[in-house]
Amino acid sequence: MAHWHVLNQEAQLEAIGEASFSRPQLIFKHSTRCGISAEVLERLDLAGSRLTEAMDVHYLDLLAFRPVSNRVAAQWSVPHQSPQAILLVEGRVAYQASHFSIMPEEILRRAAAPRT
Repeated sequence: MAHWHVLNQEAQLEAIGEASFSRPQLIFKHSTRCGISAEVLERLDLAGSRLTEAMDVHYLDLLAFRPVSNRVAAQWSVPHQSPQAILLVEGRVAYQASHFSIMPEEILRRAAAPRT
């Protein structure tokens, strides 16, 4: 199971962006009322330690913290979707997917990709 950092304040986003220059950062926007979102969260949890060894993982309950979710979309120029995984590397979006397109193996591959 992944060790998720709870993302619930807009102020955390600046620190996550900065941290992405030294270690990849994954933001998972989860809808607690969506069955697809629950399945994707389970898929990510099954990849658990492999994800947390390669990156910091952040969990955002977008229903409870919609302004934070909106700020994520605006700050990194990604459309709002739910569920959604956004991988930040060196301050930029290296991977973004939603629903069943979220693949832990692809997240890991993108996190390990050489930086240009």
